[in-house]
Amino acid sequence: MIGDQDGAASAARKPLWRDPSFLTFWAGQAISQLGTRTGGLALSVLAVSVLRATEADVGILNAASMAAFLLVGLPAGAWVDRWLKRRVMIISDVVRAAAMLVVPVLWALGLLQLWHLFIVAAFVGLATVFFDVAYQSFVPFLVSSREVADANAKLETTAQVAQIGGPALGGGLLSVISAPVLFLAQSVGYAASAIFLSLTRDHEPAADRAERQPLVTEIKEGLSFVLRHRLLRRIVACTAGINLFTWIAYTLFPILVLRQLDLGPAGLGVIFSVGSVGGLLGAMMVPRMARRVGEGTLIPLSAAISALFVFLIPVSALVPDKWLSLALLIVSEAGSSFFVLAYNIMQVSMRQRICPPRLLGRMNASVRFVVYGVMPLSALVAGGLGEWLGVVPSMWISAVGSLLAVAPVLFSPLRSLKTLPDTPDGGSDADVAGELREQDSALPHGD
Repeated sequence: MIGDQDGAASAARKPLWRDPSFLTFWAGQAISQLGTRTGGLALSVLAVSVLRATEADVGILNAASMAAFLLVGLPAGAWVDRWLKRRVMIISDVVRAAAMLVVPVLWALGLLQLWHLFIVAAFVGLATVFFDVAYQSFVPFLVSSREVADANAKLETTAQVAQIGGPALGGGLLSVISAPVLFLAQSVGYAASAIFLSLTRDHEPAADRAERQPLVTEIKEGLSFVLRHRLLRRIVACTAGINLFTWIAYTLFPILVLRQLDLGPAGLGVIFSVGSVGGLLGAMMVPRMARRVGEGTLIPLSAAISALFVFLIPVSALVPDKWLSLALLIVSEAGSSFFVLAYNIMQVSMRQRICPPRLLGRMNASVRFVVYGVMPLSALVAGGLGEWLGVVPSMWISAVGSLLAVAPVLFSPLRSLKTLPDTPDGGSDADVAGELREQDSALPHGD
C-alpha cells in the first residue's frame, strides 16, 4: 500500500491543512478551477449564440472534446504509469493553456470559424486525458492511503466553490465582453496549475524501466484489474450508463437554455453557479453521509437520486413561466451536483484505495476509457436526436436512461456495504457476503 511507504507515512503524521505539498497542489488546482469555470461558458455561447451552431454542430463539438478518451484513453494509462505523474500534469496544462489562446487570436484576426473550435476542443481534450489520468493517480503519492478520501473531498470542495462563482462571473463578463476574450481566463487557469504543480513535492518514485512490459501487455493488465474486481466493474457499468444518457442532456442543454427558453448567457451562468451550491454541500457532507448510511451504500443511493433530478430538465420546458423554468433548472443542477459529487468522491476513493500503486495510471485510464469513451458517441447521438425528435424529447430519453443505468450498483453488494474495501482483491460473492455481516456489527451509528 502507498500509505505504508516512508514518504506517505511521514505525510500521514500531519493533517492535510499543515502539509505544504498538499497545500501547494490544492492552491494551484483552486486557481485553475476558478479560471476554467469562469471561461467555461465561452465555448457554448460562442458556438450557439455567435457562430450559430446547429444541434448536429453542438454534438460534433462535444464529441471532439471527449474523443481522446475513446481513442487514446487506454494507452494513456500505460504511459502515465511509466512517467512521473506531476510532470505529465504540467505538460498537459501548458498544452491546454496554449490551445485556449488560439481562439482569441483567431477572433482578433477576423478568422475564427466553427471548425476551429472543433480542433481546439480536440487538442484540449487530448491533453485533458493525460492530465486527468495522472491527477487521479497522483493523490495517493501525495498523501497517505487513509487521507485519500479527505484529500479528494477537499479538492472537490474547492472545485465546487469555483463552480459557484466561476459561471456567474463568466456569464456577467459575457454581457460586456465577447466570448472569445473569455478563453483567456481558461488559459490563465491552466497556466496557474502548471506553475503550482512545479512547486509541489510528492513521493512518487521513478518507474523501474527493467519492469516494463510491452505496451499491449500493460494495457491488458490494467483493464483486467478493472473487469475482474467484482465491485469496481459494477461501478464502471453504472457510471458509463449514466454518462451515456446524461451527456445527451448536457450536449443539448445550451440550446435549450439559450434558444428555446431564451434565458441568455447570464441565465446559463446562474444555473451552473447557483446549482453548484449543491455540489459544494455534497462534497462537504460526504464524510458524514458515509458514516451514517455506509460508504458502499452511499454509492448506489447517490447515483439513483442524482438520476431523478435529470427529469427536471425536460419538465422545465413544459412550464409556461420563464422564471419557473429557470428555478427548475437550478434545482436540477443543485440536486444532481450534490449527489454526483457524493458518488464520485466515494467511488474514486475506493478505486485509489484498492489499486496497487504500479497499476494506478492504467486502472484509472481503463475506467475513464469506458465511462468517458461513451461521451463522444453520446454527443453525436444527441445531435442526431435533437434534429430528428427535438431537444425536449431527447431530454426525456436522457432522464429515463440515466435512471435505468443505476441498476448495476443498486442491485449489488454495494447497497449494504458499510466500509469500502482497501485491498486489490474483489473477493467472491461469499466473501463479500461475509464481509457485509462483519461490517454490519462494527458500524458506528449516528455522527
